[in-house]
Amino acid sequence: MRHAKSNNHLSRTASHRKAMLSNMACSLIMHKRISTTVAKAKVLREYVEPLITKSKTDSTHSRRVVFSKLRDKVAVAELFRTIAPKVAERPGGYTRILKTGNRLGDNADMCIIELVDFNEFYTAETTTTRRATRRGRRSRATSTPTPASTTPTPEAETVETVETVETVEEPTSEVEAEVEEVEIEAKSEETEEVVAENEITEEPSSDDNTDPETEGKTDVKTE
Repeated sequence: MRHAKSNNHLSRTASHRKAMLSNMACSLIMHKRISTTVAKAKVLREYVEPLITKSKTDSTHSRRVVFSKLRDKVAVAELFRTIAPKVAERPGGYTRILKTGNRLGDNADMCIIELVDFNEFYTAETTTTRRATRRGRRSRATSTPTPASTTPTPEAETVETVETVETVEEPTSEVEAEVEEVEIEAKSEETEEVVAENEITEEPSSDDNTDPETEGKTDVKTE
């Protein structure tokens, strides 16, 4: 009797069930999505997600454990090289089940099971969608408008800025005028000093121009 046994045997023996799940897991890893029944997809999700978690630690032991379940070297290499780096930041929930309706013939519930991080179209749409709000035109109309006096106009701001600029320019012009006066006085003092030095140097030169030969000639004439 199957009391308190929640796992689904899928009406198959243990060996058949293990082989089937291993084959479906390899197909999911290689093709990133497969179509199957809802019952098989739920059992496959419990089977393949622990293997994906195991592939996050790339070691020889992890590869051997995964290979003991899949029995396919190509699928193991694809899992560790391509899938593991892409799902490294995801803490679980690597697969998604999308129901597609009933199958013709036996009317079985069909679905698509896929890897979440490899469906770029679905993830792009979910990230760009924006949640609609219930705010309507009435809420905008009833909102209290801000008083006009509190908001300064741009003209007043420009006038204030111009006044401040003028007040700042006045002391700068006075300072420049004082600096020019000081420079002019310094230049005049320098010119006066240069002229005085030239006069002092020219006076002894005029007295010392007499040569001793000319002095002797003048003395002979007087005799």
